[in-house]
Amino acid sequence: MNKKISLVLFFSCVTMFSYAQTFSSKTDSAAYANGYQTGAYFQYHQININVEAFVAGILDAYQAKQPKIDKNQINELGQYFNMYVQQALNEKQKSEIQYNKNIAANIMAENKKNPNIKETASGLQYQILQENKKGKKPLATDKVKVHYKGYLHNGVVFDSSIDRGEPITFALNQVIKGWTEGLQLMTVGSKYKFWIPSDLAYGDRAVGNNIPAGSMLIFEVELLEINPQ
Repeated sequence: MNKKISLVLFFSCVTMFSYAQTFSSKTDSAAYANGYQTGAYFQYHQININVEAFVAGILDAYQAKQPKIDKNQINELGQYFNMYVQQALNEKQKSEIQYNKNIAANIMAENKKNPNIKETASGLQYQILQENKKGKKPLATDKVKVHYKGYLHNGVVFDSSIDRGEPITFALNQVIKGWTEGLQLMTVGSKYKFWIPSDLAYGDRAVGNNIPAGSMLIFEVELLEINPQ
C-alpha cells in the first residue's frame, strides 16, 4: 500500500474512531479490533484500495441506506473486488518468491568461494562443523534423532530443538528433500550446517508465519542417534 493510501487509512481511523480509548463494552472493542485487523490485512499485503469507499459501503449497509451504486451491480462488483484482491496477493507472492530466490542465489554463489563449503549435485550446500569419522551414517529409510536450529538468510530463527531443549526423532524419508539428503552425509556425533534451496525445501509455498514462500533454509544439525528406541 502506498503512502497516500496509508495516510487515508490512518486519518479515516482517527476521524471515525476518536473514541477508541473509551469503548463502553467488550463487544465494541471487538468490533474495532475486527476493523483494525481488516485494515492491517490490506496494509500488510499492500492491497491498494479506496479505504473511504470501503468504510462508506459498510456504514451505508449497516444503517440500511440506499447504496450509492446500482443494486444490481453489487454482487458483480463484489466478485470483481475479490478477484482484484486475489490478483494483488498473487502478484505480491510472486515478487516475494523471486526476491527470496535471488537472495538465496547470491548467498550460495558466495558459498562456492569458500573451500570449507561443499555442494551436492542437487544444489544442497553443507559445511562440516564437527565430524565423527567412526560414526555410522543413516539410510533414507532410517529413523534419526537430531538437535537442530533452523533460520532464514537474515538470521531469523523459525524453529529450534536446541532452544526447546528437546531433540526430535523422525523418519528420514518423511521430511524435506534437503534433510533426507543432508542427514545421509552425516555420521552419528557429527554436526553440519546446511544451506537448503527452496526446491529442496518447501518450494514456492509459505509455511505458517515464519517461512516465506521461496525461502532458502539454513540449518545447523547434530546427528545424535540412528533408529533410537
